[in-house]
Amino acid sequence: MINFKIILNVLGYLLTALSIVMLIPMLVDLGIGNDSWKSFITSSIITFGFGVTFLISTRNEENNKILMQDAFLITTLSWLSISIFGAFPFYFSENGLSITNSIFESMSGITTTGSSVIQNVEALTEGMLIWRGLLQWMGGIGIIVMAVSILPVLRVGGMQVFRMESSDTTDKILPRTTQIASAVIIIYLALTLICLIAYWLGGMNIFDALVHSMTTIATGGFSTQNNSFASFNNNSLEYMAIIFMILSSLPILIYLEIFKDGLRKLILDTQIVTFLAIILFSSLLVIVYLWVMEIKNIEEAIRSGSFNVISIITGTGYTSDNYNLWGPFPIYLLFFGMFIGGCAGSTTCGIKVFRFQILFQTLKMQIQKLLHPHGVFVPHYNHKKIEEDVTSSVMSFFFIFILSFIVITLLLSTTELDFVTSLSAAATSLANVGPGLGEMIGPENSFYEISTFAKWVLIFSMLLGRLEILTVLVILHPAFWKK
Repeated sequence: MINFKIILNVLGYLLTALSIVMLIPMLVDLGIGNDSWKSFITSSIITFGFGVTFLISTRNEENNKILMQDAFLITTLSWLSISIFGAFPFYFSENGLSITNSIFESMSGITTTGSSVIQNVEALTEGMLIWRGLLQWMGGIGIIVMAVSILPVLRVGGMQVFRMESSDTTDKILPRTTQIASAVIIIYLALTLICLIAYWLGGMNIFDALVHSMTTIATGGFSTQNNSFASFNNNSLEYMAIIFMILSSLPILIYLEIFKDGLRKLILDTQIVTFLAIILFSSLLVIVYLWVMEIKNIEEAIRSGSFNVISIITGTGYTSDNYNLWGPFPIYLLFFGMFIGGCAGSTTCGIKVFRFQILFQTLKMQIQKLLHPHGVFVPHYNHKKIEEDVTSSVMSFFFIFILSFIVITLLLSTTELDFVTSLSAAATSLANVGPGLGEMIGPENSFYEISTFAKWVLIFSMLLGRLEILTVLVILHPAFWKK
């Protein structure tokens, strides 16, 4: 039976922590003299009130075991509640957004999607810009913790291949989360600090460097500028961003393994090698195209081509150029690149590289069986045998991902959006990338002009994609609620 008290207890801790984080942008705006500090203090009080109420009403539930159903609900409701309460500062601000736009911006932030309904980002106060960055930065940590400790136990989408020895029982989810949290936070903080210093030395002011370091390491893509990295007109910053987008797309715990065992761990991880090969090959294709077609000179082709390809594939969503003007080939490549994502255990999004590897190994095995009916073939991933339940989980994920993409595209098409806009909006939201294609939601535009219904479809799509789809869909099944 679902234990709603323990679920509320966890949400209570999350909301209390969120209310404290809201004081950071409040202090920034208050110190500068911006009136937006009032929206943050109001939001903080309301969020704190709900958080404390949940904690007081469930104060004897901390040590209870978390069952499988509880874990699914906690995961989904955590993202939902933070998205709703995280929308309050946008709604209560002086030039407040509507409820729909506020939740859209908040959901886009916490899921590290990076799509925005704000037309003029540069008109926002410093506190509001910090808040957008903090939402993505917090979402990045949450995604990593979920990927390395919760999803493997819940056996979602083949993630059980990353299960560690200490995660054999569901009731160990929270203790294990506590154990890995310190390592994740230290590495995450270190990457953010190094990125901040690099951006600052590269030419950003300290404020822009802080916000962009948070949204880069989270592979989120929110910027302090309307035209993202194009506004800085600084080549060195783009090269730095390329490096940190790649670093953020690797499994975060690999850095701990490298620290202990050296770079050998990096080379032996087939997921990382495959990911690096994908972004290198994709970047080379676009670079050669831009150069041969004389759209860019060789340096611009290398810099702009690799920046935007890596940004889209990793789901960061920064832009340094309007790739809608590059011609059909780069646009199609970027569109398909949206679905790839980075490595499991990182802040990236999309289908993720390991699933393509497992799918390829399964396909390879099936072909071998057709050629040699009496042969025995065993698929492997990362030098280990792929269990049958992993294969079926990955196949199920691919099917439900494609089906979800089709349904979301069809729903968006009912709002009179054109084919390209509907298709790319569905892709960029489900894969948590950020910018879309076409005139309306392209790299130089926002999602402001799309209809309210379309925004709610995309809000759900962002949540669906961030939580690996099945985590959300399983709680919609009637059997989930049975004893």
